[in-house]
Amino acid sequence: MKPFTRRSALVLGGAAAGWVAARKLGSGLPVLDGTSRLDQTPTETVMNDASGLSSTPIHKHLVLSENADETLIGAIRKELAEARATNRAFNVGAARHSMGGQAIPRGGTAVTFDNGSVEIDSANRSYRAHAGARWSEVISALDPSGWSPAVMQSNNDFGVAATFSVNAHGWPVPYGPMGATVRSFRMILPSGDLVNCSPIENAELFNMAMGGYGLVGVILDLEVDLVPNARLVPTFETMAASAFPAAFQAAIDDPAVTMAYGRLNVERETFFEQALLVTYRQTDDQLALPPASGSGWMSHVASRLYRAQLGNETMKSFRWWNETTLGPVLGGGEVTRNSLINEPVVTLDDRNPDRTDILHEYFVSFDAFDAFLQACRDVIPGSYQEFLNVTLRYVAQDDQSDLSFATTPRIAAVMSFSQEMTERAEADMKRMTEELIDQIAQDGGAYYLPYRPHARLDQFALTYTGAADFAAKKRQLDPQLILRNNLWDSYLVQL
Repeated sequence: MKPFTRRSALVLGGAAAGWVAARKLGSGLPVLDGTSRLDQTPTETVMNDASGLSSTPIHKHLVLSENADETLIGAIRKELAEARATNRAFNVGAARHSMGGQAIPRGGTAVTFDNGSVEIDSANRSYRAHAGARWSEVISALDPSGWSPAVMQSNNDFGVAATFSVNAHGWPVPYGPMGATVRSFRMILPSGDLVNCSPIENAELFNMAMGGYGLVGVILDLEVDLVPNARLVPTFETMAASAFPAAFQAAIDDPAVTMAYGRLNVERETFFEQALLVTYRQTDDQLALPPASGSGWMSHVASRLYRAQLGNETMKSFRWWNETTLGPVLGGGEVTRNSLINEPVVTLDDRNPDRTDILHEYFVSFDAFDAFLQACRDVIPGSYQEFLNVTLRYVAQDDQSDLSFATTPRIAAVMSFSQEMTERAEADMKRMTEELIDQIAQDGGAYYLPYRPHARLDQFALTYTGAADFAAKKRQLDPQLILRNNLWDSYLVQL
């Protein structure tokens, strides 16, 4: 086993605002007292994720940094053969950003890929990345040559293949999930066979693996679209929340807009009544672009304001004023595309051992946005949770993934809650999540799978109508069910 390095520990624990929480609990297991803190019980070899609430016993953990060549192929085949012989689960991950054990094999072998290899093919406007390459490494490789990833996750700590496997999206427009920008990849099947997959070669396997949470095979490397880096300038528009869909659609339809996102206010008294739309367009001057930067002082100030909202309605109002009034004045200057997306999750470090940040994400059609707003007003303010933020992004229709969450063009609402690390808070979060999904699904909306596994099985089946077919094909491909994780164990195994 390769020893943990400081970087390995970071990528295993780091994710969104729960980066520190994943380290805080370590091997923590729930206690029975509903009001007690979920505390440590280090009795087994365990793996956790970004929630800090998913302590899962594993057999062993390997960190592999070999190039995607015969050495790595041989190592993966060896581990898969051992897993088959011992009937243990097997899973490969990178940052393990999920919040419900979706990247953890219970009782099995967990492999972390740690290789940042990236090769540029400028003539074909693509790059080939090792499955374990982090987005920060992709940006670092592309930026000096004037290129940028077409789509990536909103933070740079996560792995390229992991992003494809959870069908994550970003905020460049007018794109769908990152998987729609993947041209091909090489993958080792549970049988040990090596296959090439693309939208036209082994297309069924491609569509299963896109958003397949590592249940289909072990991806070695991927060929992905790139776009030119560019100097951009933002515009900021504040409006009534009900006016956001039309304004957002107009921005998406504007060919000059290359990046766009929205926000909603979160004060309880005026909850979700106002919206902010931020759009980015190229400047006239595209010469001599500066190197991609990272977290500037504005990001750190914003992070501290973000944290100060906890239990403080006045600070929530102040943050909204800052985002809509002061922020555009101080941070509304020119910036490169790569600098915008080159942001680590550690910026949102919560620094509180008794709380964790939990993400939700919902996908709603443009004409159902008002109903979504009402559902959130009905459910969230009455919960026990501290609601800190919602970011609105665009996701184009996805007709590829078997587990698509965007069967039509969608507005994606990424929500951040601060949760006490207690059984009481966990139970309240589950109740709130089920109520939100019930209301949002009535209007054809979907929820995102990488977060806490609080949805009921009927909600999962209703939202992901291709799940039963995916599970049937998975059983044919992997009859011993070697590639398993909490998503399979909690939901798909029952279909």
